[in-house]
Amino acid sequence: MLSRKNKEKAIKIAFLLAASASIIALGLIMYFLINEALPTFLGFDAMGEHFEGVSFVDFIFGDKWKPVSENPQWGILPLIMGSVWVTILSSIIAIPLGIMTAIYLAEIAPNKVREIVKPMVELLASLPSVVIGFFGLVVVAPILLDMFEIRFGVNMLNASIMLAFMAVPTITSIAEDSIHSVPTELREGSLALGATRFETIRRVVLPASLSGLCTAVILGMSRSIGETMVVLMVAGGAARIPNSIFDPVRPMPASIAAEMGETSFGLEMHYFALFAIAMVLFMITFLFNLLADHIAHKYKQVGSASL
Repeated sequence: MLSRKNKEKAIKIAFLLAASASIIALGLIMYFLINEALPTFLGFDAMGEHFEGVSFVDFIFGDKWKPVSENPQWGILPLIMGSVWVTILSSIIAIPLGIMTAIYLAEIAPNKVREIVKPMVELLASLPSVVIGFFGLVVVAPILLDMFEIRFGVNMLNASIMLAFMAVPTITSIAEDSIHSVPTELREGSLALGATRFETIRRVVLPASLSGLCTAVILGMSRSIGETMVVLMVAGGAARIPNSIFDPVRPMPASIAAEMGETSFGLEMHYFALFAIAMVLFMITFLFNLLADHIAHKYKQVGSASL
């Protein structure tokens, strides 16, 4: 029989291993991506097979992505710009809508309304992305064509609207929980001092829950920038830098999903270039989350100080 001290030590080791699993998985993913992406810039693979590589600067800032032409060009700037603009536009739509919905559910809506609306919002989050993409393709695209008299119904705006639909439930659910967790005493104290209900929400509740609101926004934007199926179906698939919100684009996840099946496994530049795109996408989301985590902690301190 193990002693109590040994049992506690074994439990600590078990929890340490469980906590380390995500770190180990992240490290393995990074190693795999870097290992498969480096031949793009080195010009040879692990087996020593040589082919024409591309410099990192030309790869990032090149404005033409033509991997299967007679003279292949490997610039992914159009793909990066497609991902960035689609994410920005979807965030412009989703963040205000999600935060306002969360404030309504947590602070204004009667209990009966909250019990109906919140499960419906969370149900929207469970919809498969292919269903949302199909809705954008069949329903939203014709509406955009008729409303704006444009050439393409599948474009940056369509993809942004669909991604906003996917991000709103995430933002709303997390933000509502954050607002709801603000102690009732803070609200009662503000009302007792003569503040109105909306002044209490604006000056007390929102500052106190600012860290959670930032987290909600971060997770919503992370889903937008990493989404594949929706942008593959309704973004238009044109690997070029957009000039307007009605231009078709091809974000990085869509390019990887669309072209990986056309390559020979580990035998050609196209294959390694797609992994290089995946590495760039991974680094963008990783740095974005580091920055967002810093901002969330900063706002947490600001919110605590304001109270």
